[in-house]
Amino acid sequence: MKGLAKKVQRFLVSEDGPTAVEYAVMLALIVIVCLTAVRAIGTNASAKFQEAANALT
Repeated sequence: MKGLAKKVQRFLVSEDGPTAVEYAVMLALIVIVCLTAVRAIGTNASAKFQEAANALT
């Protein structure tokens, strides 16, 4: 148990923890932007395909 306490203390003192959190937040923002872009492109592509299908009939 004493070893675990020392590891936790070392983790809290080091700056790796905040850096990991910053990277996680940055990754989450990138994922949100990518999903939004893919959804917008998909919606536009669907509209174009529907427009082409309507033109063929």
